[in-house]
Amino acid sequence: MRILFNYLIFPGFLFSACIGLIAGWIDRKVTARIQWRVGPPWYQNFVDIVKLLGKETIVPAGAKITFLLSPVLGLLSTILVATILGVTVRLPLESFAGDLIVVLYLLIIPAIAIIIGASSSRNPLASVGASREMKLVLGYELPFILSIIVVIIKSAGSIQIGPILNHQINFGSNLVSFSGMLAFLVAIICMQAKLGFVPFDMSEAEQEIMAGVFIEYSGLPLAIFKLTKAILLYTLPLFLIVLFWAGNLNAFALIGKYVTILVIIILVKNTNPRLRIDQVLRFFWGPLTILSVIAVGLAILGK
Repeated sequence: MRILFNYLIFPGFLFSACIGLIAGWIDRKVTARIQWRVGPPWYQNFVDIVKLLGKETIVPAGAKITFLLSPVLGLLSTILVATILGVTVRLPLESFAGDLIVVLYLLIIPAIAIIIGASSSRNPLASVGASREMKLVLGYELPFILSIIVVIIKSAGSIQIGPILNHQINFGSNLVSFSGMLAFLVAIICMQAKLGFVPFDMSEAEQEIMAGVFIEYSGLPLAIFKLTKAILLYTLPLFLIVLFWAGNLNAFALIGKYVTILVIIILVKNTNPRLRIDQVLRFFWGPLTILSVIAVGLAILGK
């Protein structure tokens, strides 16, 4: 019964979805004010999901079964991540061996689900978006994993989230060191790409390929994809807080840290143009990977 409660209510599906949808509203509201618009009411994202649930689901002719299964796969993986992180923050001693590796694997599944779903729709614009998403994943995963290796090194080689939390509680946040700051900067940029936000939204690019990977989705499957994005907007900042900024995790401190990262996401989104996919690959495999390698080297030296 407790496991069912964790997955469905708190800190699982309902809690993470609500926080993610409210964070998405904050993003839309701030963006609107920057553009001299009023912006939507706080409940708009909830209304959008409910409205999509009532729409007809149109399946393209010749689409494979993965067209409908991939949104569910992405949603389930994000729910698992939200539950693992939420339980670990509340009860660090309940973390299991290798849960950090499990979370890293689960966080890549939403992108894979998007690629599979778009490719199975047999739409040429969706295929272009899937190709861009695939290259984007290949670009950001290397520096992102290197930034996580910095955390592992600084936590005495632990790949459990609980001991990583306890190490920061006892010795201070990883963010207060040179290697931790560099790794956190790399992870923030990679998180922006994982969320598919500007300047890394080339797989959707409404002005170019008309929503790209989501062009053939409607009704329930599109609602599931939007929920997945919302939950990611909750889980990814929480993941970075747990790894880099976990010296104090009482309720008020956690909310303040989450809002700080959310503000960074919104600022980056509203102050940068969309990049081309070749520019993104050069950026991730060039300066960002070099920066993450330097961070790893500094962590080995104890800096």
